[in-house]
Amino acid sequence: MLRRSVSSVVLTTMLSLIVAVGSRAEQTPANPALPPLAIPPDNPQSEAKIALGAQLYFDPRLSVDNSISCATCHAPETAWANHDKVDTGVGGRMGTRNSGTVVDAAYMTFQFWDGRAHTLEEQALGPIHNPVEMGETLEHAVRKLNAIAGYKAQFHHVFGTAVTADGIAKAIAAFERTVLSGPSPYDRFVAGDRAAMSESAMRGLELFGGQAGCSACHAPPMFSDQSFHNIGVGMARSTPDIGRESVTNDPADRGKFKTPALRNVALTWPYLHDGSAATLDDVVELYDSGGVPNPTLDRRITPLGLTVPQQKDLVAFLRSLTGTLPRIERPVLPK
Repeated sequence: MLRRSVSSVVLTTMLSLIVAVGSRAEQTPANPALPPLAIPPDNPQSEAKIALGAQLYFDPRLSVDNSISCATCHAPETAWANHDKVDTGVGGRMGTRNSGTVVDAAYMTFQFWDGRAHTLEEQALGPIHNPVEMGETLEHAVRKLNAIAGYKAQFHHVFGTAVTADGIAKAIAAFERTVLSGPSPYDRFVAGDRAAMSESAMRGLELFGGQAGCSACHAPPMFSDQSFHNIGVGMARSTPDIGRESVTNDPADRGKFKTPALRNVALTWPYLHDGSAATLDDVVELYDSGGVPNPTLDRRITPLGLTVPQQKDLVAFLRSLTGTLPRIERPVLPK
């Protein structure tokens, strides 16, 4: 019998979130302030699939030298992200972009900073065959897992097949759809608990939707407009990261990057696509200055004229978006 890889308490909690609604499948969020999460019809949730996805998420054998797993750059202990400016992959290879958090990623329309993946399933396979990240080929990863009796048996149970790249993607995505945050002080405040937020955070909320204009791109409930914008970060370099343009091939998208969700943002430093802002204070100062001038700078990025106390209030509000995070026992990997 295969050993259970995730605690029964964790799995019971995961499965209690899954409900069927007509012909659609939806997942009730951990936070009642968020809408139900849509589940792809071709990848329904199940206890066995989630457990398999958890194993794969933490298994470094998906990398070419068996040293890097998804959890290496997206660790539960660091808010399902990490605190490095950019990621380090196999052989010490350095990436060029900051690691985003997996928490609530299932709500995002686009995955990766440049939006090259539209689903968690697409996203799950990208790092495996990225030469800078995990450096493996999908074909060899599949062969390695098929040689592991525990994986082969689980794939037959979950998908009715041997290990496949499609199955790897679906299992990891199913697991990631359970990585959802709970209510934050902001959510409790909106629900009527007027003591949930500090006076400073309440002033910051007013600035966020008013003078600072943050809500134009960071709209609730995820505090992201699910789009792409150029604020000039990194554009002055001799070889700038062109961002969204690398996906669309449209020069108008040069230097544009996905608007990140701001829930739990206080836990996922450093910030911006290149990790160049060490703190939330640095981010607010950048926006207050009007960004970094460049030919495709978003027209909405203009100097704000905030006082230092106002900047501190904005940061206090951003900190109020921190909710409870999912906790999981690291799984026992199959042999």
